[in-house]
Amino acid sequence: MQTESTALRAPLQSLSLPAQRGQLAPQSISLTGLQQNELLRALPRHELERLLPELELVALPTGKHLYDFGDKIEYSYFPTTAIVSLQYVNEDGITTEIAVVGREGVAGVTMYKGERASNTAVVQAAGYGYRMRTDTLRELFGEGGTLAHQLMRYTSCLFAQLAQNVVSSRHSSIEQKLCRWLLERLDRSPSSELKVTQELIANLLGVRRESITAAAGKLQAEGLIQCRRGMVVVLDRAGLERCAGACYFAARGALAQAATH
Repeated sequence: MQTESTALRAPLQSLSLPAQRGQLAPQSISLTGLQQNELLRALPRHELERLLPELELVALPTGKHLYDFGDKIEYSYFPTTAIVSLQYVNEDGITTEIAVVGREGVAGVTMYKGERASNTAVVQAAGYGYRMRTDTLRELFGEGGTLAHQLMRYTSCLFAQLAQNVVSSRHSSIEQKLCRWLLERLDRSPSSELKVTQELIANLLGVRRESITAAAGKLQAEGLIQCRRGMVVVLDRAGLERCAGACYFAARGALAQAATH
């Protein structure tokens, strides 16, 4: 995914605005800053300038709930360095991750007024992002243009990711699931050091922690990863890709294809 993003338009000149209401991050908003999010980066300059007054740069700490299932979603989030986990919690309180959103996309899009969240969005890796009132984004979507196209494109990618997660949950081994999970984070992270616990991975994948511990131990013995306290370091990405299987490449391929349109 690093290479696909280079196909998007070249950086624009910086055009800064003062910090917006409710500002939580120290930086001012600029066109070059917005381009850290690949969906926003794909927009022409005049559309980005139209968005500038509507966006807030916010800090997204690990564990922050952007919205919960059944909530009226107030803000849509465009991550830049943060990673957001989209989760479903069943009636027994068991959490399963259904998709992940990073700098390639947006979390919290609604298509009609009063729509309630069908999932829970939780910051899994701390960082920054831009937020906009969901009602405003929906109005801008109605104006058409590249923004509307990119939102539809990314929604299609999320459906593809969800479909592959369903297939993977039924037909992939624990090792394959773990490799895919790590690769999805690696695709959205600036570092090969992923701050995550095995317990969290097990919860999001809906498997026993002992199973993840065993799978991680096997991958570490093969020299693919190194497990530290609260962290997994990826040593051999190509090796993880070989282990992950077809589901990872199908979801990644859908995103790469969309990024070129």
